[in-house]
Amino acid sequence: MNRRNYQRELEQIIERNQREGKVPRLLLHSCCAPCSSYVMEYLSRYFSITLFYYNPNIYPPEEYEKRVEEQARLTDCQPHLHPVTFLEGTYDPDRFFQMAKGHEKDREGGERCFGCYELRLREAAQAARDGGYDYFTTTLSISPLKNAEKLNEIGERVAEEYQVAYLPSDFKKKGGYQRSVELSREYGLYRQNYCGCVYSRSQGKVGQQDSTEEGQQDSIDMLDTPVHL
Repeated sequence: MNRRNYQRELEQIIERNQREGKVPRLLLHSCCAPCSSYVMEYLSRYFSITLFYYNPNIYPPEEYEKRVEEQARLTDCQPHLHPVTFLEGTYDPDRFFQMAKGHEKDREGGERCFGCYELRLREAAQAARDGGYDYFTTTLSISPLKNAEKLNEIGERVAEEYQVAYLPSDFKKKGGYQRSVELSREYGLYRQNYCGCVYSRSQGKVGQQDSTEEGQQDSIDMLDTPVHL
């Protein structure tokens, strides 16, 4: 069975809209400023974007404030061909903890993370429907640590439920992740070394104590990677 090429599907949608002379409205969920940097640069050539920052998983609240301020700063200072505006969602950590109940000890990248994907994508879909947007999607697939297939599966499922189109994506493709690293350096962005939730923060600390050569390299990589599982 051939795996879907989400990047090619995105390009086909863009090509069709360009042929029809359209600049659709896109609600773009963002997990953080570094991950959004390339995605905004890329998609603002073809869409009018509302950058939707909804991440109730972030812990502690001081970390949330740091990340949301950095996201707003980048949205304001980065040049874009078509308009990009910033919209902050509600910060309600209780929703994340309710979702994660019973999955506190799951490994990173497992069912708890999939539930977190859905929590955020569902909120984005509802905001896109209520706001009359043409599409919604998320920056999450830019991370090499993200399961793009699962993200797109969830996105398409909630899109059908909320009756708003989901924009397929795998933004790490075609050098997208590398470009996000370049832009993060260019704009001096704060680049966190853990996903954001209390569980990833705890597991990150354990990982940093690994004294093996592999563990040391993982820690080095984490310091240079905006990690969102």
